[in-house]
Amino acid sequence: MSLSSKSKSRSCHSQTLLGIEAGGTHTSVLITNLESEFIARHSLGPGNFRLLSERALKDLLIACRRLAPSPAAIGIGMAGIREEEDCSIVQKAAQSIWPKASLWVDHDLHSALKVAQYHYPEAPGHVMVVSGTGSCCFGQSNCGKIVKCGGWGQHLGDRGSAYDVAYRAIREVIEVFDHRGRWPALGTKLLRATAHVEPNDWIAWFQEAEKSEIAALAVTVLLAWKSNDPLARKVIHQALDALVSDAAACIRRLKLEKPHCAVSGSMFVKNLAFTRRFTNCLGKLVSGAEVRLLKKDSAWGTIYAASSLLGGCKPTPGSPGRITLPKPMHELRIRPQTLGLSTTESCLEASMNLDQMSSSRAFDLFQSEDASIHEAIRREKTNILKCIRKIVASFTAGGRLLYVGAGTSGRLGVLDASECPPTFGVSPDRVVGVIAGGRRALWHAVEGAEDDSMAGWRAMQFHKVKKTDTVVGIAASGKTPFVLGALSRAAFVQAGHVMLCFNPSLKWTRGHCPEIVICPATGPEILTGSTRLKAGTATKLILNMMTTLAMVELGKVRSNLMIDVQATNEKLKDRAVRMVCTLTGVHETVAKDILERSRWSIQEACRRLKAEPSAKRRVNQTVR
Repeated sequence: MSLSSKSKSRSCHSQTLLGIEAGGTHTSVLITNLESEFIARHSLGPGNFRLLSERALKDLLIACRRLAPSPAAIGIGMAGIREEEDCSIVQKAAQSIWPKASLWVDHDLHSALKVAQYHYPEAPGHVMVVSGTGSCCFGQSNCGKIVKCGGWGQHLGDRGSAYDVAYRAIREVIEVFDHRGRWPALGTKLLRATAHVEPNDWIAWFQEAEKSEIAALAVTVLLAWKSNDPLARKVIHQALDALVSDAAACIRRLKLEKPHCAVSGSMFVKNLAFTRRFTNCLGKLVSGAEVRLLKKDSAWGTIYAASSLLGGCKPTPGSPGRITLPKPMHELRIRPQTLGLSTTESCLEASMNLDQMSSSRAFDLFQSEDASIHEAIRREKTNILKCIRKIVASFTAGGRLLYVGAGTSGRLGVLDASECPPTFGVSPDRVVGVIAGGRRALWHAVEGAEDDSMAGWRAMQFHKVKKTDTVVGIAASGKTPFVLGALSRAAFVQAGHVMLCFNPSLKWTRGHCPEIVICPATGPEILTGSTRLKAGTATKLILNMMTTLAMVELGKVRSNLMIDVQATNEKLKDRAVRMVCTLTGVHETVAKDILERSRWSIQEACRRLKAEPSAKRRVNQTVR
């Protein structure tokens, strides 16, 4: 994932190296000479890539340029970088500011690991265990394999971090108070540390406090631990066990024998007793593991990375000069060529004066434009039927249908998927809607979510897409990176992959084309580019057709009745009774009785009536 570049020419007076380690709370800037000898250190504001706008990123780098105008090489380790695309964005911004400098860009864990690799090159592999406000384990073997454990943030991970210690401590204090009716000594210390009067004050504080504010309470817990407070001892040992477990898992996955484990972060650096216990516990789990504090802080890894670009950094055995992360499995296999502007982005001449039209005239315009949708869909009949057959084949083989989209397209996919279980009685995991940006994107625009092709690839990985599944990508333009990434993953695992788009100007070349492309030519939108209009309407019509006709093929419909509908309310129970009456000819009383005994399964009720004709006659006689 790391990116580097070497300039073709360097100014003869560029005699410095610049290292930038940008984290969530501050950015460390190191300046050395070409031999990596210290010149200066500075501190700037926060630099988490995920929290920086494009302008803020550039402003941070410009602030660094004021400190080092013309370095020969630059190493940048930035928190929040996850993908090669993130590296590329940072590298592009840095190149615009230092056009003549060689660049190395990666996430801050990799730059920290470089410190261990530089000082202990003889080790068969290295694992970096960081425990500060948050926590993470990151390792690399000499053959280049990378493994990461943790680093999921305070709500999902950060095991063994300062935040984890503080959070565990407050929960333990509350539990003791609830179960034993006494307020423990550790609770009093924590109240004093947070300047609160009583524990009820913590309820609102926890909802408002910054992560770093809560993590700061770890100091209080560690002091209580050193004073042999039993509750603090329990909390610290639980946190240590979790951190050791992550480190051991990282070592195990890398298959390292006698690994070198470097530790850094305030929990280790400022608490040697914590470090000693971590060392002892890890030694019991991993034979031969050697634990050492970093000789220099992790910011020096950016200097070593910069130096390696000039040939001045000692290479790690088995690696050529610098360490390059292996390429991910992600490959954008499904990608079109654009022959011109998408018709959905073109201007509709008939609506040029929409802002001046009367409501009546605008109404007529909408009606006439929407009327053209059906003919556009009809021309795609062959491809739509192919897709339906593929969906049926997936269901028959035990597979699933997954809709993938962004914005309006994603919401329509989620909507159709959510309606299948109650309408056709299928399990919710058989028809799945995936939207770029996740749950929040159903209600709010999530900036940049649709532009991340790797996120689409990963979404399919985590949904465990397999050969028996069919993935339908929905993108009005046909070019949405998130959707292309998802379809590429589907193609990679040989799952069915279908593109539903509304851009006839796309050209799909062999080897980069979905199995089926459904592309109704709905034309320009009344509001230029607003694909929630004709393209959105056409999408809903096509998805309705896909799932409904697929369910018909699968026997979920008899006559024109949805016989597997889930009768979960009075309206649907009344409908179920009418369906049983229509299908079997029995009286409503008979239908309701058999449905109640069949747990409101229409198919089961019909089967019972067919198998129990005497019961049917008996009930009919009662009715008469």
